[in-house]
Amino acid sequence: MRIVIAEDLALLREGLIRIFQANDFEVVDAVDNGPSLIRALTTLRPDVAIVDVRLPPTFTDEGLRAVIDVREQIPGLPIVVLSQYVEQLYARELMSDRAGAVGYLLKDRVLDVGQFVANVRQVAAGSTVMDPNVVSALLNHRAADPHLQELTPREHEVLSLMAQGRSNAAIAGRMFVSEKTVSKHTYNIFIKLGLEQSEDDNRRILAVLAYLEG
Repeated sequence: MRIVIAEDLALLREGLIRIFQANDFEVVDAVDNGPSLIRALTTLRPDVAIVDVRLPPTFTDEGLRAVIDVREQIPGLPIVVLSQYVEQLYARELMSDRAGAVGYLLKDRVLDVGQFVANVRQVAAGSTVMDPNVVSALLNHRAADPHLQELTPREHEVLSLMAQGRSNAAIAGRMFVSEKTVSKHTYNIFIKLGLEQSEDDNRRILAVLAYLEG
């Protein structure tokens, strides 16, 4: 699997290169600024990219804006944002095309390298993977929405886990309930949010995230 890495901190960039090379990825480029990232993504077209939010030259939101621009040219290009920050505005914009293949993970919450690599593979395969803190930020963004206020505490919990990319089976295991119960909660969530029901895990996650981005 071919991967591009965009990280301005040299030690972290080298660490990411070693992690992915050790897990059978081909690191086709590793860059440290926004313009180089755009060039690498558009010319090399990797299977997935790992991108920090804040890159030179602006050190603000250069990385996120770069991948949003590139995904307009290459729809659905798999992107994993790996950052210390939750940039709500650009996180919402990144997911707004509903093409999937997006991850948003927080650096200080990546505690298991194996799980991190698995998450990157999920995104490369077209899934959506969100850190719980990112999901919480999006939920808080819509906290006053009357539709969200209609959800029960259990439905809020299911919604949060769903937006993290968990299947009904995984949600059931996390909440110690049956899959049938999770399905019922999911159905109620879709009805209350006015969303089209879908059995496809990635489509339903994207639908919910699109609503939360609102």
